[in-house]
Amino acid sequence: MLRTLDLMLVGAMIAAATITYQIKHNAEEKLSQVRELQAAIALQEETIDLLEADWSLLNQPSRLQHLSTAFEEELKLKPIEPSQLATPDELPGRAADFAPLVAEGEADAPLTTGSVEP
Repeated sequence: MLRTLDLMLVGAMIAAATITYQIKHNAEEKLSQVRELQAAIALQEETIDLLEADWSLLNQPSRLQHLSTAFEEELKLKPIEPSQLATPDELPGRAADFAPLVAEGEADAPLTTGSVEP
């Protein structure tokens, strides 16, 4: 009787050790994946910072002015005249200013919803 109980306890101990090892192994794999993702995120953040710095250098007004004067003949660039800009009177009216598109004497179609009529 004692021998059977001992064998059962040893088996339970081996099973517990195996399960503990599997859990530890899975946790280490997940930690490795988290570290890889953190490294990828850091690389992406550095790339974004670099691209933003590059964008700010490319959009410097002095650089753009130099390019516009250098390629003025090829691109046929010229300064904007004040008469080219639209005045508020030339802009189309607001939506509330227009008449509805329903013909005289007709009503809008009845509103259909998913509710049940009484």
